Formats: sequence, C-alpha cells, structure tokens
Amino acid sequence: MEIFRGRRLWAEKKEILLPSGSTRDKIIIHPGHAVAVLPLEGEHVKLLRQYRYAIGQYIIEAPAGTLEQDEDAETCARRELIEETGFAAKTIISRGFIWTTPGFTDEKIYLFEAHDLIPSSEFGKDDDEIIDVIDVPLHDLDAMILDGTISDAKTIALIHRCLR
Repeated sequence: MEIFRGRRLWAEKKEILLPSGSTRDKIIIHPGHAVAVLPLEGEHVKLLRQYRYAIGQYIIEAPAGTLEQDEDAETCARRELIEETGFAAKTIISRGFIWTTPGFTDEKIYLFEAHDLIPSSEFGKDDDEIIDVIDVPLHDLDAMILDGTISDAKTIALIHRCLR
C-alpha cells in the first residue's frame, strides 16, 4: 500500500515474506536509482563541496544525481558530471553499483570513473544546489577519508572501487 508519493521518492507499506517463511509488515522507501562519478584529471580528482539540507551542513562528495525516467546510468552519469562540474568526459568506465541503505530502501547507486575531461558549455546546476567544485590531490584522499573530511558513503565506495 502506497503511503507517500513525492517528486523524487515514494514509500510503501508492504507485507514481506522472509526466507524463514514468516511474514512482516515493512515500510520501503523507493527514491529511484542514482549515479556517482569520480572525475580524474592527472593526479587530481574533482569533488564537490555541497550543502546538504537534510544534515544542515556542507560535505565533500563526488558528483552524483538521480536517473531520469527511462534514462540509462551512463547517460545520467555524463549529464550529472557536466551539470555539477562543468566538465564532460571523453572516457567513462562503469565500476559497478552499491546499495545505499538496504535495511529500508531499494536505492541503487551506479558508480563511474571519468577520464579525459573537457570543459563543457552545458554547465548548469539545479536551482537548489549549492556547490563548489574542488580539485583534490589523489594522495590526499586516504587521509581525508580517515580523518572524516570525506564522510559521504557513496564517495568513499567510489574512491575505493576506482583507485584500489
């Protein structure tokens, strides 16, 4: 049974059959799938310093965004990279996907690595996005993760998938 529908996500209450054979009522959030992109340029990576209203603060994260209806993940990754950084990628490589929080949502984030960046005239972030693009040396990433400067889970997973 649908209990909420918004612009980006919907929620349902559903009876779930567990592997044990018992059933439980659960609420599942369906935000749609998303992408995250690690744009590499020489010995640097382009990350975002972005304000996130749900936590009331800025965080350092990879460019990311939600797939539009009927959009494939690579197309979305290319679009989001341009919109959020002002750069297009000649080369983009899939690095699989992650489940964000499978305890209550079916959100899947597809991970991509981007190379051969070129400035794009199509740069244009969404109205509600407060973003600064920052160049981070590759050799600083591990320390930034360990000290909590980078605390965004999708970005940590993306760095690990692309650079390890």
